[in-house]
Amino acid sequence: MIIQIEKNISDKQYKNLIEKLDSINYKYTNVSTQFQDYLIAIGKQDFDIRSIGSMEGVKDLHRVSDNYKLVSRKWKVQETIIDLGDNVKIGGGHFALMAGPCSIEGEEQIEDTVEHLHKNNIKIMRGGVYKPRSSPYSFRGLGLDGLKLFYNACKTKGIKIITEVMQVSQIDNMLDYVDIFQVGARNAQNFNLLDALGKIDKPVLLKRGISGTIDELLQAAEYVFSSGNEKILLCERGIRSFEKSYRNTLDLNAVPVLKDKSHLPVIVDPSHGIGVRKHVEKMALAGIMAGADGLIIEVHSSPEKAFSDGQQTLSFTEADSLYRKINKLVELKKSF
Repeated sequence: MIIQIEKNISDKQYKNLIEKLDSINYKYTNVSTQFQDYLIAIGKQDFDIRSIGSMEGVKDLHRVSDNYKLVSRKWKVQETIIDLGDNVKIGGGHFALMAGPCSIEGEEQIEDTVEHLHKNNIKIMRGGVYKPRSSPYSFRGLGLDGLKLFYNACKTKGIKIITEVMQVSQIDNMLDYVDIFQVGARNAQNFNLLDALGKIDKPVLLKRGISGTIDELLQAAEYVFSSGNEKILLCERGIRSFEKSYRNTLDLNAVPVLKDKSHLPVIVDPSHGIGVRKHVEKMALAGIMAGADGLIIEVHSSPEKAFSDGQQTLSFTEADSLYRKINKLVELKKSF
């Protein structure tokens, strides 16, 4: 059960509400976000929901049977819209395209990519400065110095930044330079990190775990929401399966299912999803048709020279062609 509490609830009204929950043996947890105060109440005893819904200080009340409650569509039918400012929005009919390299490699690469995105009117640039790599000998990013270069170049063109955070200790240093914090597949159940990201007022994109279920992704989102942050995006990036012909199995089934289960925006990552450059375009367009609120795509001026993931990264020329098709398809979908 989700109880939305009035902002101006009095101490007496709050005490009466708690006593009522105690009387029906419901355990409760306080959740305060940047938008609303809630009580998440869990119990098994039947009761007349109106006895709580009519109490002074209660704004609204919803029964939600899912283990993930705050991210469930069962209480919030209207889709969440993530507003990054400067008229850059994601969800609720606002389609977002995010593009950039797997890794931030240096100033020249950043500036080339920023110009490429600006030319195509793309408002969000992706790029990793902290990279979780399977091998400890692979390039692992430029760190905070790279992020500052990234930020300064994007700021001049009004482009927002999405980049991965790997551990709690990095958040404070990154906070002023990041518009969306990305939690990668390897950190999908790093609950300490999810808790910490719930305490900031910046959007968080959660990638599905390498072998994660949809419910596990939604539970990860619940960690962030219940810690105080409602600005969450869900990302389908492919899951590990028995198939070896491509990097991952991009589970496009997940897109309509997630949008049915949750009010949060859903992003598709076709680059990691299939991991084969020549097929990224097809999977990107399929993601739009499946109902995605946005795409996150890897692009590089010279993919064959990229420090990481070159095999799945589009060249600027290939990306230009894909952007045109994406824009046409997004407009076409509006008429459906």
